[in-house]
Amino acid sequence: MSRPYDVVIFGATGFTGELTAQYLAKNAPAELKWALAGRNSTKLEAVRSKLGVDVDLLIADVDDAVSLKKIAEAARIVVTTVGPYVRYGEPLVAACAEAGTDYLDLTGESEFVDRMYVAYNAKAVETGARIIHCCGFDSIPYDLGVQYTVEQLPKNVPIKVDGMIRAGGKPSGGTLHTVITALSRGKQNLDAHRARRRAQPRPEGRSVKVVTGRIHRSQGFWAVPLPTVDPQIVANSAVLLDEYGPDFRYSHFAAVKQLPVVAGGIAGIGLLAVAAQIPPARKAILSRIKTGEGPSEDRRAKSWFKARFVGEGGGKRVVTEVSGGDPGYGETAKMLAECALSLALDSLPETSGQVTTASAMGPALRRRLVAAGIKFEILSVEDY
Repeated sequence: MSRPYDVVIFGATGFTGELTAQYLAKNAPAELKWALAGRNSTKLEAVRSKLGVDVDLLIADVDDAVSLKKIAEAARIVVTTVGPYVRYGEPLVAACAEAGTDYLDLTGESEFVDRMYVAYNAKAVETGARIIHCCGFDSIPYDLGVQYTVEQLPKNVPIKVDGMIRAGGKPSGGTLHTVITALSRGKQNLDAHRARRRAQPRPEGRSVKVVTGRIHRSQGFWAVPLPTVDPQIVANSAVLLDEYGPDFRYSHFAAVKQLPVVAGGIAGIGLLAVAAQIPPARKAILSRIKTGEGPSEDRRAKSWFKARFVGEGGGKRVVTEVSGGDPGYGETAKMLAECALSLALDSLPETSGQVTTASAMGPALRRRLVAAGIKFEILSVEDY
């Protein structure tokens, strides 16, 4: 497409948006044409000045459909960090689907992912747009990690993969707002999931299933079922990619060292879920969590994540691991920016509609992330 910009970052004045812009400023090739977008021209000027790059500034607001249309029509790829997406995300998805523009976000909201599929997948297929959600810590380590694990197993056999995540770092204010919003919308989540199941074709001659699993010991840890968006994204990739075999099963866990921590975590989440259902309590919690801000660079430098995968199929068992630095901010901004660079510059499969990082970019994106310092490793391989 002949458009003024390869990439536009929408929400560039927010904490993660600015980190994403910083990453592009340091790592984008000179020929990449990119711009910053947001609703406040003064703040955008400040970000551009801090970056020290000569990029255009575009004014747009989620409540101004005309401004979003202009951005979508001016760019090949629009990257957005403006959430919670269930509140603010749909107008930009709609604009990109209509304009045939690739769309990337950082959502971890299952409801939003499902609703956008039902509403805009068909239009995106028609226009050639690629709508790709969850392009940060949710859910790239799991989506690409499972794909990497599947690549190590025999072809055309039933495959079972367990994913386990450990992390040390502070979640962003935006992430906490997202979690609390999701906990308060149980019925809407369920309705969106059912609507998508009705709308999305099943893979012919193949079976894909997310298995909740149970608390158990694995790899020296207590594996605790983790109800995040990540299994949904992994399953979506398995639906889109035949390489996941005729019968694919995925389970998703948090890896915890001490059993009392498991009990405390479950109790804490339960209390938070109850509070999220009560409007005054929910409002009080959200008022204490600031969005658009984050920890210092020193604090981020001490943060880390490790996502381990145990895959079995065709008599072979493989253990892999994806690891990196600060999951909530630094690595998330890196992943999002590298997704944009991959869509803009790499030779990729022909895809359109609501797709995933694994199905749309896969090994090309993985190579970029490895070059950027995120590790993909095979820890063991054995027959069973």
